Amino acid sequence: MNNFKSICEQFSFILKGKSKIEKNSCSVSLHRNFKVLVQGRLSSSVAQVEVLFESIDQNGKALCLSEIAILEEEIPLFMQSTYNQQRLIVSALHNHWLFTEPSIMYIHIQSIEPPLEFAKKMEHAFSFLKSYPVP
Repeated sequence: MNNFKSICEQFSFILKGKSKIEKNSCSVSLHRNFKVLVQGRLSSSVAQVEVLFESIDQNGKALCLSEIAILEEEIPLFMQSTYNQQRLIVSALHNHWLFTEPSIMYIHIQSIEPPLEFAKKMEHAFSFLKSYPVP
C-alpha cells in the first residue's frame, strides 16, 4: 500500500492536482476553467476532469481511466493527441447535459499501462485544450 500511495502522489504531481485514494483506486479531480451555463444558469460542477488508476498488477500496470469535459471545438486536436499520437483508447464521446452554453461534450480515455506513463500522456493531451484543467 505504501508503494501505491507513492505512485498516487507522483500521479497527482504530474497532473498538477491533488490525489485521493479510495477502495484501491487513485483519482485526481480537476475542472476546466471556463464559464458554463446550463439552461441559462451558471454552473460550477459540469466542467469536470477525472483521471484515475486502479487494479494495479505485479508488473506495475493498471487500469487507467479519464473523463474530460471538452468543448466541441477542442475535440479534433484532443482526439488526435490521445489516439493518433499516444495510442490511448477513446472509449466514448458524448454529452451529459442539454442546453449548455458553450456546448460541452465528455470524452472518456482508457488504457492498461503504468499509471505514471498514463499521467504523462494525459498531461500532454491537456496541452491541446484551450485551458489546462486546474485543481
